[in-house]
Amino acid sequence: MRERRQHIRTAFRAHVKLMHPGVGEFDVEMRDMSDGGLFLLTTRHDDFPIGELVRIQALDIEDAPVLTARVMRHEATGIGLMFTED
Repeated sequence: MRERRQHIRTAFRAHVKLMHPGVGEFDVEMRDMSDGGLFLLTTRHDDFPIGELVRIQALDIEDAPVLTARVMRHEATGIGLMFTED
């Protein structure tokens, strides 16, 4: 399979709040990130369909900004998100 990522991915563990107006808020763990997005460890794939917009906020950083991201892929261990412009 051809690599389609535009940004270098860095393994980085952190706690993130995943928010969706229809589903609610969940504390999840981030597996890795890049300049373009991140991967969140969760088994709730069906709650976040591909293409869906979600909001995320780092919990390990005081006053971290809330960012918007789009669900790009599902894996057995979680979901891949791409950052979008608010």
